[in-house]
Parts: sequence; C-alpha cells; structure tokens
Amino acid sequence: QVQLVESGGGLVQPGGSLRLSCAASGFTFSTYTMSWYRQAPGKERELVAAISTIGGSTNYSMKGRFTISRDNAKNTVYLEMYSLKPEDTAVYYCHANWGPLVRPDSGSWGEGTLVTVSS
Repeated sequence: QVQLVESGGGLVQPGGSLRLSCAASGFTFSTYTMSWYRQAPGKERELVAAISTIGGSTNYSMKGRFTISRDNAKNTVYLEMYSLKPEDTAVYYCHANWGPLVRPDSGSWGEGTLVTVSS
C-alpha cells in the first residue's frame, strides 16, 4: 500500500524560506517520478515541481523560487521554497507515479500540508 506523508508546513513571513518533506513507503521509490502540487483557496490544483526516477540528477520546477530534490536512500522527496510571498499560501501535496514522467492522472497522493505566508 502506497503511503505518502508530508511535513514541514506552517506559518512563515513574506520573504522567508521553508522546506517541505514527503516520506514515502509501500513501493519501489527509485522507480517512481515524484512531484509537488499545491492548491490555494478557490483555485485549481497546480503542478509546482517534479523530479524523475533518475533522482537528484534531474531537478525541475514550474516556479523559479522552488527546488525539488529526492533522497532515494531515505525514500524522501523535498521541496525547498525561498522568497516566499503571500500568494504562495496553499495546501501542498506530494504525488508519486511509476515511470520517468509525471502523470497526475495516475499514482498516489498525500494528504497535504498547509503553508501560510503572512506577516
């Protein structure tokens, strides 16, 4: 059974930094593409960053201020965020799917962790 557990969310001031973690279990982590999505109130869920089965060699981000990485030895994927803005406030979700490409219509989702950027 696939399990994805996010952590690291919370309240941060504008301009601050935060690192989210997603601990994975129940599957062969190294063969799965991992990604982070977010959903703000009243908006659709959007892809933030994805990293392929190659691991830390292929970082990718849809937002320039965010960086995704993975540690296959720990079955964990991270999202580093910096220069945070109030509009970054959202629930952030971890996603996993088999194969080299991100596939949001397949795979598994975590429960999400709330990030609030406010002074």
